[in-house]
Order: sequence, then structure tokens, then C-alpha cells
Amino acid sequence: MNASEPTHDASQTTFEALSEIGLTINTIQDPDVLLEKVLAIAMETLEAERGFVLLTARDRPEGFEVKSSRNVTEEQLGALVRISTSVVHEVLHTGEPILVFEALKDERYRETESIVVQQIQSIACVPLRIKNRQIGAIYLDSLTKRGRFTRASLPFLHAFANQAAIALENARLYQTLREENRRLRSEVQRLHGFDEIIGQSRPMREVFETITRVLDTDATVLIEGESGTGKELAARAIHYNGERKNKPFVAVFCGSLPDDLLESELFGHKRGAFTGAVSDKRGLFEVADGGTIFLDEVGDLSPRMQTVLLRVLQSGEIKRVGDTQIRRVDVRVLSATNKSLKELIESGDFREDLYYRLNTLTITMPPLRLRRNDIPLLAHHFLDKYARGKRDYIKGFAPEALELLQSYAWPGNVRELENTIERAVVLARGTFIRREDLRLPEPIAADPFEPGLTLKEIEQRAVLQTLKAHEGNISETARVLGVSRRWLHYKLKEWESPDR
Repeated sequence: MNASEPTHDASQTTFEALSEIGLTINTIQDPDVLLEKVLAIAMETLEAERGFVLLTARDRPEGFEVKSSRNVTEEQLGALVRISTSVVHEVLHTGEPILVFEALKDERYRETESIVVQQIQSIACVPLRIKNRQIGAIYLDSLTKRGRFTRASLPFLHAFANQAAIALENARLYQTLREENRRLRSEVQRLHGFDEIIGQSRPMREVFETITRVLDTDATVLIEGESGTGKELAARAIHYNGERKNKPFVAVFCGSLPDDLLESELFGHKRGAFTGAVSDKRGLFEVADGGTIFLDEVGDLSPRMQTVLLRVLQSGEIKRVGDTQIRRVDVRVLSATNKSLKELIESGDFREDLYYRLNTLTITMPPLRLRRNDIPLLAHHFLDKYARGKRDYIKGFAPEALELLQSYAWPGNVRELENTIERAVVLARGTFIRREDLRLPEPIAADPFEPGLTLKEIEQRAVLQTLKAHEGNISETARVLGVSRRWLHYKLKEWESPDR
């Protein structure tokens, strides 16, 4: 450094500034907000009085566009851009910073009328660069102090500008990804019209195609799938996009009520039919007349209720509990189960004739682990749903968070994913949901196909890992593995034997 040049010892301050911009990279995902922060840090660290950040723009006469400025009015900014154009162009062309210690004495600028009129004393302009590509520059100046910026500032300016450029590139990337996610979700909804069902994977495209085929029919549909896969959403899509959409949609959960109460709920009762029946009551089949009734977890129906339901499906007639009057209803029946009805038929726990009445057509909702490509779409959908009001500063997911979302087993499927995103929105402190905000266990399952294992060992490991992923649920595990519950019980008992 030339001995005549003024010095600016601010090593501690510059280190703090570099640390701050490092944190900024991980917390700000909005490019405009990021550029404002970058400019603020640069000006505060180098004690500049004015400044702006510009980005290259081929469609502008100057070749660049000012994206953020400080301490400059709109009128002053136009004049400042004209003053700085030659400096900026040189920086963008050479990729090297320019420092002007005393502008009025610098032979390059002392004759420039605008600099004389505005009495600019010191100028610093540093490029923003990604690899070998110039994407913009940071311009700073001082009106009151000569020698404000020195060669001692160059190491900071280089490091700062590099981090700022990376931060901007990341922010642009995440903004692009989020917009693409929104575009894909909108496209799926436009093509299929099923607003709440998100997905573009092959299994989901098959679901959309089947739903589309059954919309204009009155065929009964059995919707199969694990808990949390969106079976009721599929039923609602069938109803609200079909010919009965202006009539009622009534959902009934069949697995939690005793027979007497469930029968009363479904078919109604007459006053005095039982203790507490103080008035006549319409059942849900009557409420749904002209529309759709959705029987959720139909596999949990008792043998008696299966017989009653079969009679209603065969005749289209109902009778309230305690009544003798027969009533006809026009209801489309959709049903859902997370159990294998075929296995229940084999074991004698479900009527085969009822199964065929419910199952004119089957829709199978795929588990989340078989449609992992849909996870980013779903995650951003739920983020848009919950990051509102005081949480609307949350813009997206850190890469490591998305990686964990896609590698996790999701035993609770889409419902668990939605709960996880809602919780993460509550826990997040930055503009970006991090891995730790998700509160998910790390995927640590061993590879069942690692070298050196026998076929029996591979079988055992695959079964036990699947059982663990489904929290010990025998039916779900058997369904995923494509085996019967009897086979699975036999194997588990065999592996528990001390002499195996």
C-alpha cells in the first residue's frame, strides 16, 4: 500500500460484517430483502454515506438496473447512476474493484462535471460475481471525507462481495424453485380440478385418471390405502366434481361407534325407540339423499351392521330404528378402508357379498414412501397453508430439510407430513425451515441387501424394518410386503423362538 494513502484499520468490524453476511445467506431468501441487507452491511462497515446495489440487465440502456439504494432520493439516484456509469462499466468489464481515494484530485474523474457539482470525495465499486460471470456490483461513495475507502478495504470488499453474490444466487434459486412448485401444483389442479389432492407422480396420476373416469357414474367406489393417505379427499373429489356436487356430501366414521348408536346415526330413529330418543331423528342416509355418503373404515363394521348395510345397498330402502315405515333414498355410496377386505373375507370377518356391493371399482391411494417425488410439492403446499399472518416471513426449506423430508419413512403418510410442516412453521425462527425445525428422527435403517447376508437374514431384516416403519401395525406391514397376516404372524413367532 502507498504510504501516502490513508489507512482504515477496521479488521474487527470487517470480520463481524463477514460473519453477519454469512448468517444472512442462511436466513434471507427474498432477493430484494437480501440486497437491502447487503447494502446496509457494506455501508455500515466502510462508513459510506450513500450507495446502491445494481444487477446486470441487458434490456436497460445503461446495461444494469439499480435494485437497492440508501440515502439517495429518486432524483439524486438518476444523477448518481449517470455519474457512476463509467465506473460501473469498468468494474463489470474487468471484474476488478475500483477505489477512488480523492475523486476531485483523481485525473480520471477530476474533470467530470457531475463529480465536481456533487462534491464526491471517495468512491468504491466492487463486482458481484458467480464463478466467471459478472452479475452486478455494489457502489459506495462519500461526500464529506476524502480517503474514506483504501486498499486496506480490498480484502473485505472481495470476501464480502463473493458471499453476497452467493447469497443472491441462492435466494434466486429458492425463489425459482418455489415458483416452480406453485406452478406445478396449479397445473395439476388445472388438469384434474382436484384442489386438495397434490401430486404429479405416476401413482397419483393413476389415481387422478381413475377418479376422472368415475365422476359421471353412480358406481360404488372402494378407496383403499393406509391411514393418512387422503382417502376422504379422494371421496370428496369424486363427489364435488361429479353430477351430485350440488347435493350433500356426508362422511361417517364406522370404526368408533357401537352398533346401536351407529345404526341410529346412519338410518335415524323414531321417538321412544330407546332411552334418550326424545324425538324423531333423520339418519345420515336421509341427510345425504340425492348426494353422496362416505363410509370411512368400512372394514371395522360388525357382522350385524354389515348385514344391515348390505340390505340397504340392495334395495335402496332404509328404516329408522323403532319405526315400521320404509323410506327410499337416492344415495351414492363411497367407502374407504385401511385394511385388506379380501383377508377379512378369508378369515370370515367380512361378508363377500357386501364387498362386491361396495367395490364396483377400487381406487388405491399410494403411501407417501411410494411417491417421494411429490413430497416437495406437498411440503410447499402445506407451507403456504400455515405460513400466514405473523409467520408469512417463512419462505421455504433449507436443502438439508428437504433431503430429510424425502428420506423419512412417513408411517403417517400425508397427514403426518402436514402435521410436521405445521409444527415446523411454529418452531422456525428464520425465513427458511431448517432440518432441526422438522423434529423428525434421522433415517438410520440398515440396508437389508448389504453383502454377506443369507436370504433368510435379508427376509427377516426387510420384514422387521417394514414393521417398525408402520409402528408395529401387522395389517399395514402385511399389505406393504404383499403377504398375508397369517404368514407374517408365523414368521414373527419363528424369529422369537430361541432355537431359530
